[in-house]
Amino acid sequence: MATVLGSHGLTFRQDYFGDPPAWTALVALLEDTFGIDVSIQDRFGGPDPTSMPFGYFDENGVCAANFSVFSMPMMIDGRLVKAAGFQSGAVRPQWRGRGLYRELMNRAFGWCDQQGFELGILLTDKPAMYEPYGFKVLPQQRFLGAPPPAETRFVGTVRELSLDNAGDIALVRRVLRERTPVSSFFAVMAQAEMFLLNGFFDPDVRLTYLDQFEAVVAWKEDETSFQLLDIAGKTIPPLSAFFGALDQRPDRVEVCFPPDRLDWRGKPEPFPSDISLMVRGSAVGLSGPVTLSPMAEF
Repeated sequence: MATVLGSHGLTFRQDYFGDPPAWTALVALLEDTFGIDVSIQDRFGGPDPTSMPFGYFDENGVCAANFSVFSMPMMIDGRLVKAAGFQSGAVRPQWRGRGLYRELMNRAFGWCDQQGFELGILLTDKPAMYEPYGFKVLPQQRFLGAPPPAETRFVGTVRELSLDNAGDIALVRRVLRERTPVSSFFAVMAQAEMFLLNGFFDPDVRLTYLDQFEAVVAWKEDETSFQLLDIAGKTIPPLSAFFGALDQRPDRVEVCFPPDRLDWRGKPEPFPSDISLMVRGSAVGLSGPVTLSPMAEF
């Protein structure tokens, strides 16, 4: 759908990902604004089919401003919550200060309310901008502790995956479609696109497939510590099984999601970040410390 806004000389467009030139214009806006090339999604199967973009375009097809919504079902305190994520918010410099971003946010938030989303989620370094719209900062915690004893009876094979390999991409996508939430307290239910993008953009992320559990484990390491970012699988392996499979012996473990399904307990500590996790809606109540997995960041 499109509406010409005479006051700005721009055309408003919604749900335009089916138009390749418009998608390319959004890719250019995000690359010019944030220095990231989201066209890599084409390699991973295209943009999220649940996305609902709201944008303004000039007479030459340039995307002047955008704000997008996507479906992000969450498991929160053991309950499936219909949640929406907000991303790709940007305005070109020459169009700033004219209220475009505010108009797009109002359209997106109104659309989400009409669709019955219980929870809205966004990540931002400017939390004050979103507080007038009912968003609140949700403090994040990471979980630190000593490693468990390594499991010595791991059965199966272990394989490092590469997102430059089409077969490995297909495997990761299949596992993500069939995944069990990594936590019953706070975790995404299904969101393949950001897992793949985050794995691609961060060269330090390692993806390992454990066929015994049909699980892909996303992790990092340095000389003394092991950072567990996410696990996508039909079942969630205990932490000891993963260490046994990789023959890992770190001094410290850092888990970046609630570890209730890992058969391991860590001490929650504030997650250091310049980016705030914000939420709005009726499903905000949480019973314990939470972290949004870095593989689900958007």
